Amino acid sequence: MNIDYQELMNNAKEAAKNSYSPFSRFAVGAAVITPNGKIYKGCNVENSSFGLTNCAERTAIFKAVSEGEREILAVAIYSPNTDSCYPCGACRQVLFEFQGDYEIDVITEILGQLEIQKLSYFLPCGFRI
Repeated sequence: MNIDYQELMNNAKEAAKNSYSPFSRFAVGAAVITPNGKIYKGCNVENSSFGLTNCAERTAIFKAVSEGEREILAVAIYSPNTDSCYPCGACRQVLFEFQGDYEIDVITEILGQLEIQKLSYFLPCGFRI
């Protein structure tokens, strides 16, 4: 499947507008694409009990999974608060869980230019049971 990385990033930017981040004031948006071409968006949702906060990437993945998806091809991550935005460790492992036959592309934007890395760059030894 040919992935339009810029379209995916545009969806992540749109999702960041819905961020609920009153504590960190660090808005993040993410968009994932599945093998059938469907895009799911998510934003970070903070909570005053910080451990209950959910990252944008996991929000997007969980939305996809709740709609029956079981494989992610790529994820775009964006924050208007920084020049680049990468997935945290928990999100890296959750992405790995839904990696199918093809390694997930992780897309970020650095100073207006898209950077595309494979998930193994961020998580070289992910695990499954």
